[in-house]
Amino acid sequence: MSAAGPDLDFLVLGAGMAGMSAAARAAQAGARVAVVERAPEPGGSAVFAEFIWTAPSVTVMREVNPEGDPALARAAVEGFAPAIDWVRSLGVTVGEPVELLGYGVGHQTDMAALFRAYRAAVEGAGGVILTEAEPLRLLVEDGAVRGAEVRLAGGEARELRAPATLLATGGYAGDRELRARHIHPNAADLPLRANRYSAGAGLRLGEEAGAAFGLEDACFYGHLMARGLAMPDGSEIAVNTFFHSEHGVLVNLEGERFHDETVGDQLNAIALVEQPEARALLITDRRVHDEWMLRPYVKGLEPVDKFQLAYRRGARCATAADLDEFEALPPEWGYPGAKVREALVEFNRRCEAGDPLPTRVRDAQPLVDPPYYVVEVTTGITFTMGGVRTDADARALDAAGAPIPGLLAAGADAGGLYKRAYAGGLAPALVFGMRAAETAVAANGGG
Repeated sequence: MSAAGPDLDFLVLGAGMAGMSAAARAAQAGARVAVVERAPEPGGSAVFAEFIWTAPSVTVMREVNPEGDPALARAAVEGFAPAIDWVRSLGVTVGEPVELLGYGVGHQTDMAALFRAYRAAVEGAGGVILTEAEPLRLLVEDGAVRGAEVRLAGGEARELRAPATLLATGGYAGDRELRARHIHPNAADLPLRANRYSAGAGLRLGEEAGAAFGLEDACFYGHLMARGLAMPDGSEIAVNTFFHSEHGVLVNLEGERFHDETVGDQLNAIALVEQPEARALLITDRRVHDEWMLRPYVKGLEPVDKFQLAYRRGARCATAADLDEFEALPPEWGYPGAKVREALVEFNRRCEAGDPLPTRVRDAQPLVDPPYYVVEVTTGITFTMGGVRTDADARALDAAGAPIPGLLAAGADAGGLYKRAYAGGLAPALVFGMRAAETAVAANGGG
């Protein structure tokens, strides 16, 4: 590739779900594509996942995500089925529809095979995937983005020029300062449920080129995890996640409930970030342990006793034969045992009266079936939701809402779809990655 002239049709920064979907789709349309990825291999955090899913209808999407951009919500939902059909056309195994999180529908997908197919499509069309490389700056000329300067694996800096550039670096979950600025000061030190390479490069580059940030207070997608346990690799993510928290009780360092746990573990994770030290006790009884923790969170997956696993690995865990034992919580944990007991007694009393406070929109049964299981949890962040504002064609927008010529964004680098809500991450990355490719190819005269 030369440093002069548009030697590419499409430059993709990031090789996760959004970036590789875009690169493969554009390559199939005849575009000359280059992908730049910080990690040693493509895949991002998508390789740790098993399902591609989203809301089954625009109506449901708006119900669970009322503050997101309506145009993006519609595009995400309506583009999902065609996107799944395209994945199948690549020869990738995609399962039958299953329910997720009680309101979503998705498909178990062979992610390893998907990324092999993506790579074959890109390289088979003459494109390149540059790993262990990173973008340094966008090339902005006369108000339009014309590619980027990147540092290659060997340390060489090179300009890669293209009429269309996609930001798809995975958001800023891996950057402490950006998490603290855009989420909450407590977010700076939270563990990652994702790869460490998504450190805000796309957002920084987009803002330098004049792109607007959005939506404010969009927050992130994550789940509750046993506090203090290290995760050596992505294979540990699911087994250290307490999806069933929506059936338990969360008590903060002041010994108080602070949130309707039943809205979902992914929203409990957001609520916990805003509590003192972003830590709490997750308390369940035998009913919740047996009926929810020991059943598959998604149909077809093998259940794991995550309490026992966390206990064996050294997390703060305990069992109690009755509520009175909560007064003997270890002092070094920092929780007022008497107040925790009072909170549980009050919770049970109000549930039995049909008036829990904070309210419970779903499982409002009291915890009256000992033993009680206690584990200290914190929030693990998977990906951030605020990013470069985009339209439904994945075009990056400036503060006035106008597209920035030559600049696109998708996946966690794009903001606007969700605000303190969640209906799947890989599905929008797939849909808007494809949209970005189609926008780039159309702007270049069809590839």
